[in-house]
Amino acid sequence: MPTASVVNPVDPAPGRRGRIAVMLPVLSLLLLAAHFLRFGNPGLCLAAASLAALAVTRRAWVRVALATALAAGLPIWVGAWTDVLTLRMATGLPWLRMSLILAAVAGLNVVSLVWLLRGGGRGVFRRGQDEAWTGGAFVLTAVLLGATREAVRFPILLVDRFFPGWGWLEILALAIYAAWVGERMSDPGRSPAIRSRVWALFSLVFFLQLGLGLVGIGELLMTGALHLPVPAVIVAGPIYRGGGYFMPILFAVTLVLVGPAWCSHLCYIGAWDDAASRFRRWPGALPAWARHGRWLTLAAVAPAALLLRLLGVSTGAAAALGGAFGIAGVGIMATASRRLGLMAHCTAFCPIGALSNLLGKVAPFRLRIHADCSRCGACTRACRYGALEGPDIERGRPGFTCTLCGDCLASCRQRSIAYRFPGLPAEAARRLFLVLVVSLHAVFLGVARV
Repeated sequence: MPTASVVNPVDPAPGRRGRIAVMLPVLSLLLLAAHFLRFGNPGLCLAAASLAALAVTRRAWVRVALATALAAGLPIWVGAWTDVLTLRMATGLPWLRMSLILAAVAGLNVVSLVWLLRGGGRGVFRRGQDEAWTGGAFVLTAVLLGATREAVRFPILLVDRFFPGWGWLEILALAIYAAWVGERMSDPGRSPAIRSRVWALFSLVFFLQLGLGLVGIGELLMTGALHLPVPAVIVAGPIYRGGGYFMPILFAVTLVLVGPAWCSHLCYIGAWDDAASRFRRWPGALPAWARHGRWLTLAAVAPAALLLRLLGVSTGAAAALGGAFGIAGVGIMATASRRLGLMAHCTAFCPIGALSNLLGKVAPFRLRIHADCSRCGACTRACRYGALEGPDIERGRPGFTCTLCGDCLASCRQRSIAYRFPGLPAEAARRLFLVLVVSLHAVFLGVARV
């Protein structure tokens, strides 16, 4: 009896026509690279050429990245065609041949873009089709970093500081990293481990840059006044200095986009508390009184910073007090968090954690527990923020200390916990949240320096 051939529906090989057609966007990007090189932008040239090389991976998110790059390239070609035509006609030089060449290049760009967006492109870029949405993380990261690079007066990207003009290579690398992280976090079962690792990586890069900057490599430090890497300084620093609102504004923007996820994905100190809490397999519980601790620190930090300013206390003395506050927080991690298996620093001491949970409610994302929940308690054992105690489960939503980390989704065998966003189904809401938080993580990795 003949046996049917087995075809892999996830990663079938493209036909010969598909392999030939993929050269259209590759050629279009190489032409863009040549254009950038001709106009003295080698960094952008190499970035465009490197992006073209990604086509060999045939990953679904790469199709999104290529299409976005070609869409951005179209006005570049139109502008070049207009400039050449205007200049040559004004100076009496021959213009027809050059005009036709640029029109043909722009036309190839359009054909390549259409092919990517229609069935032909989808048929070739099939790998990881279920994670094609991570192309959104690539695009958002590139757009945010590119806009920041153009808007800031000083070289905010490290590559630009050491190799002026080559920052687009760093932007490309961080955008690829964002898509890579998004792919690996797309599976709720793997997401908790990946989140902890990339969060730890962010903290490592942040403090490694700080350390190397302090020992003499000044390019690794952000231009401006140095401030302590203590979360409370986000509030206390501007009050004491009477200015310097970059970090409060950045913090507020993240609250609007992803709510309290600042505390589970983006805080450079929170990763330490996460690592400390995992010395114990299952989290314990904080005493009821301890949950009010961070409100007390918040009530103390802001007035104390104002008082130091009014009394004219020196910057050195103020920094010493801020450092002592930070050391106390580390001590809580090393003792209470490690012993309880719970992020005691973030949930009972950090004033920024309190603000994140309170003001983060402006973001539309929520976690909700379905009515079919069996009350098995698996999510309680997974939550390091103490946000899924019995009363929380009965109410059908996590408690106030929830940071939208999503670790509980992996623990729930019945899939009774899901992200919510107005107008979107649960899976789409989770994907949108991941695109935003992963992109912010990659952007912060590139620009967050003291």
